[in-house]
Amino acid sequence: MQHEMRAEYEEGSSGRVAGAPVMIWHMVRGAGTAALCGRELAADAETLPAEEWGAAEETRCHSCDAVYLREVP
Repeated sequence: MQHEMRAEYEEGSSGRVAGAPVMIWHMVRGAGTAALCGRELAADAETLPAEEWGAAEETRCHSCDAVYLREVP
């Protein structure tokens, strides 16, 4: 199963704005917009490859973290 990281922005920010501050990173399946924790994320939010999960400077969603670690070998 493929995963990718998708950003959630601070209130009032959007992925359409270059350099918008990322509040927290979530993990989604494939190129979807529904995070593993159930939160619906913006379709235009920044994405990163799943391999960056431990390297992102911003906070990672703890719930997504738990589910993701159970889904990957």
